[in-house]
Amino acid sequence: MKHMALYCRVSTNDQTTDNQRIILVKHAERMGWKYQVFEEIMSTTKARRVKADLLLRLRKHEFDGILVYRLDRYARSTTELLLEIQELVKKGIEFHSLTEQLDFGTASGRLHLAVLSAFCEFERSLLRERVILGQQKGQTAGIKIGRPAGSTDKRKRKNNGYLEREKEAIYEGIPKNPPPNNYDFLNH
Repeated sequence: MKHMALYCRVSTNDQTTDNQRIILVKHAERMGWKYQVFEEIMSTTKARRVKADLLLRLRKHEFDGILVYRLDRYARSTTELLLEIQELVKKGIEFHSLTEQLDFGTASGRLHLAVLSAFCEFERSLLRERVILGQQKGQTAGIKIGRPAGSTDKRKRKNNGYLEREKEAIYEGIPKNPPPNNYDFLNH
């Protein structure tokens, strides 16, 4: 008998995981699975303790797999979703999404994972383009781009010839005008 983790998540205190839990439990019972329910309310990207605990337990193979109501209930970004599903599937842990009817252990599930990977790459590329455009716009508006200056940046640094000493150390022992080598005649 499979031992599955059922994961439910809502984003605000005004919402409830009841509907997700009822549907996931019915499905698990219909499949004859042994299960444990994990519920997360009002999660943020920084504080998702229930999911973090669940991931640790999945990595230790305490469960055969995980069942979620919908993919967007499991992860907050395509990148997060892709990386975690890939990790779990590689470790032989099943990942099922009930609404999308996806089982990433099957051929069609792996196809969906490949498509998801393409969207993830697309999402990263769009984000990069937006960041670059924002930086360019800021520079034209006279905004300094980069980290804020710290206390060490406010003082004038000594120019103690560090770069010149580095160059000398690199080129030490190499003559400035090397003698011709035996193969110079090939170049003429």
